Amino acid sequence: MQDFGLIDLPYPLRKLSLNPLGTLRENPNDSDQYVFQRGADALPSVGAAVVLPPSERQLRSIVESGGERRRVKIGTSPLAGNAKVCVDPNRLFGRHLAVLGNTGSGKSCSIAGLIHWSLEQAQEICSGQPNARFIILDPNGEYSHSFGGENSAIKARIFKVNPAGGECSLKVPLWLWNSAEWCSFTQASAKTQRPLLKRALREVKAGWIGATGSTDEENKLSLRRYLSSTLITLQRDLRSGAIKTDETKFGFRLKAIRDDLEYKQGECATTRLNEISKAIDDALQATHNSFKKEGKQIDYYRAFTEQQVEIVITTIKSSLETLGGITYPEGPDEDVPLFFKGSDLADHLEILSNQENVSQYLDFLISRIRTLLSDSKMNAVIGCDGSITLKQWLTDYIGKDKAEDGSVTVIDLSLVPTEVVHVVTAVIARMVFEALQRYMKINGAALPTVLVMEEAHTFIKRYRDDVENHDAAAVCCQVFEHIAREGRKFGLGLVLSSQRPSELSPTVLSQCNTFLLHRITNDRDQELVHRLVPDNLKGLLRDLPLLPSQSAILLGWASELPILVKMNDLPKSQQPRSDDPDFWGSWVGKDEEGKQMLCSINWLPIVKDWQAGQDGEIEGEDT
Repeated sequence: MQDFGLIDLPYPLRKLSLNPLGTLRENPNDSDQYVFQRGADALPSVGAAVVLPPSERQLRSIVESGGERRRVKIGTSPLAGNAKVCVDPNRLFGRHLAVLGNTGSGKSCSIAGLIHWSLEQAQEICSGQPNARFIILDPNGEYSHSFGGENSAIKARIFKVNPAGGECSLKVPLWLWNSAEWCSFTQASAKTQRPLLKRALREVKAGWIGATGSTDEENKLSLRRYLSSTLITLQRDLRSGAIKTDETKFGFRLKAIRDDLEYKQGECATTRLNEISKAIDDALQATHNSFKKEGKQIDYYRAFTEQQVEIVITTIKSSLETLGGITYPEGPDEDVPLFFKGSDLADHLEILSNQENVSQYLDFLISRIRTLLSDSKMNAVIGCDGSITLKQWLTDYIGKDKAEDGSVTVIDLSLVPTEVVHVVTAVIARMVFEALQRYMKINGAALPTVLVMEEAHTFIKRYRDDVENHDAAAVCCQVFEHIAREGRKFGLGLVLSSQRPSELSPTVLSQCNTFLLHRITNDRDQELVHRLVPDNLKGLLRDLPLLPSQSAILLGWASELPILVKMNDLPKSQQPRSDDPDFWGSWVGKDEEGKQMLCSINWLPIVKDWQAGQDGEIEGEDT
């Protein structure tokens, strides 16, 4: 029968449909070696005979091409005589990497292996601890087993909600959060709640009630911020004419300032605060009025004169001079990581709601904040007792100079409460990114760091742009989109691991230049992956549904051409805990090797942990 899809040759023995990949030339310095380059100067004509099939040495030359920069061996290529597959860490981690595949296809072991093999190779070169930084965001608690063991040559820091011996307590204090994260956490509406929430954040960080330190110097700095913010607010109201057009609100604002000053009077020994309070009292008494309505006294204020407000402003300036002058000329930004307590924010929001007469809009928001912050499990992660500073947090989570405390940071998110897990993930990723931005700004050079995100389809999930109020998941995705677009400029590489690439943010996926594709069986995921490669290479991805575990296709910036790779073996002690449960072994009491499996049940420790939280003690435990 005539095959209309192929050229009809006179007497063909075999027919092939080929995709041109590149050109293989003899090495002019060594006739036994070959040099492979992508692309071709001339293509064979349709129907041309195959003169010479590639030898095993030529196939190995194609796979092993790339020069001395390919320093890290990650596996072998079974289709090219088990040629060594090596990668350049600059290409692999510098341009973002996506590891995609079904559950059980070997993604976690591949990521752990890439980190282990890279650091081990670096250790051989520098004969010591490499100055590398890998930060792993681990929502399933798999990687703490892979790094930091007693016999491991790679030092690691493990952060958990309930740490065991040698591990650290996971802390992402709420004063590190920016305004977008606060708005998503509190579900603040855009019209009334969000502006007042941002204002409350600015003013609490500027040194309002409660945001004080423990030493005299910290108290003075807090008072200085507070007076600076108050001065800027009053000057703004004076310029806008609010002292005459919105006089009652302005009067209640002055009254709240006076009450704050009375609270702060004992914190700093300065008589100038009395002068400010007296100036405010004089202005309030001169404009105060009241009337009775239905048996209740209603207070209001007439228009203030500019002279009355100028006197208050002058006394604040005099007090500031004794403290070192005004700070934050434009007021503290709500996104600056300055220490404050969550309860102080709720208290100040309540003051603002009374000042602005919008209690009906803020009562539910304030109640939500107090309820969330009173959760003991949540407070274990986001609580702020002042024990950790910004410098200490950056040192713990990004690392010390020359990575003295380890090259790997594993952040176990498995026990983080669901209500805050997206916010906590967003804060960690954003803080790392912004810290590296400022590092480059000050030092003029990047600090190469790799951020690994497991279960990326959960935290970097596509969202709708037309939604007015973005939830925590959308804010988390936006952080990673920013990192994907800008991270390379500041030395931050991104490694994503996902079993559902079709659910990932298109923005993030489009910024990944290298892909390690394990077995993928879902039609939608296969369709998306096929769009990642040029048309003439799509045939290489036909075997994706059939790939065995520990095998993957490497393609993109880190590889001259797509390669089928059998990943190196990873010792059991270095593998993440992601094995499938052994149902049969549990049923019969023995594993496949014949070893005894102990599956006894004692629910009491589980009940104690469940009911009592962190202390692990409950009444009537014998029952």
